Amino acid sequence: MHSEYYTIQEKDANKINEAKKNGHKVIAVGTTSCRALESAGQGGSVEPVSGWTDIFIYPGYQFQVIDGLITNFHLPESTLLMLVSAFAGRENILAAYEEAVREKYRFFSFGDAMLLL
Repeated sequence: MHSEYYTIQEKDANKINEAKKNGHKVIAVGTTSCRALESAGQGGSVEPVSGWTDIFIYPGYQFQVIDGLITNFHLPESTLLMLVSAFAGRENILAAYEEAVREKYRFFSFGDAMLLL
């Protein structure tokens, strides 16, 4: 998995931590946001930080920050497909992809999106 640069400002970390504390859901928009939040939240709360994430999320990963994910349909055999499978379960993702192919959804960048809860 490639590295990505990210920044989480203190005010945003505080909002996310407060939301979690109050039982609200944190929905990442995109896999970069997911990786950034999970990297910054390894200690149980999101820390304000800038840097590179090389976190590799695959089935078996225990999500600590996000409760949902909005993302596009990723290419088969990609590391990002592994990330969404880690979140929603391999069988659920395969079923969603079968439906997407059947319905002629668009894949990859600028394609159709899905909400995973």
